[in-house]
Amino acid sequence: MAESTPKVTVVIPTYNERENLPKVVELLTGLGVPNLGIVVVDDNSPDGTGEVADGLAAAAPGTVGVLHRTEKDGLGRAYVAGMSRALAEGADVVVQMDADLSHPVEAVPVMLETLATTDAAVVVGSRYVDGGSVAGEWAWHRKALSAWANLYVDTILRLGVKDATAGFKAWRADALRAIDIASVRSNGYAFQVEMNHRVVRLGMRIAEVPIRFEERTEGQSKMSFAVQVESAAMPWKLRFSKVDAGESGAAGSAGSAGAS
Repeated sequence: MAESTPKVTVVIPTYNERENLPKVVELLTGLGVPNLGIVVVDDNSPDGTGEVADGLAAAAPGTVGVLHRTEKDGLGRAYVAGMSRALAEGADVVVQMDADLSHPVEAVPVMLETLATTDAAVVVGSRYVDGGSVAGEWAWHRKALSAWANLYVDTILRLGVKDATAGFKAWRADALRAIDIASVRSNGYAFQVEMNHRVVRLGMRIAEVPIRFEERTEGQSKMSFAVQVESAAMPWKLRFSKVDAGESGAAGSAGSAGAS
């Protein structure tokens, strides 16, 4: 870590999450994690989520910040924008999580502790390691599809990650710089897979800690058909892609090899 008390920035993309956002912000600020900040990335939500975020920022200046984008062009783009801002503002650790309360906030300290005490470049909040689980409300076919998607990804890319499509992660800032976060162009689950692939390709390590993934309590899922198609194609694209010049140059200074 860059300092004894690292600056931790949680990046939360939002689109029509006005009911959930205040809840997740309250839970995060109530963790008692020192030097923790939040960046909300709102994609011009028609339900007024952006205005809600501005209110939260006004109530907690220096803790909550808001990045307004003019259009909804995908979760991946929102994360890239938020992570880039977090890095520019001096974050040592960047946490990515959804606003819909599906990611358990109480797991954040465990993820940060794992990052601080191991050589992992990124820690994944995982549904599929021992102790992890998915919401009981999930239908059997949804559980089967999620499990199959992770098997599909690992069969093609051999990442060695149980939950390769997970979107709940804690990153070392140096790892985000090494994988050149600004150049990632994919969206949805494909974004998560591409990020993991870049980490492994550079010889850095991915750790996983168990979480229980909950069903969203408010709002609707935003997974489009186009994102599903991209997610199915991305592993093959990554498998047969050449190493980018920037990545090959960074590989020599990357962390230890392998993934867990």
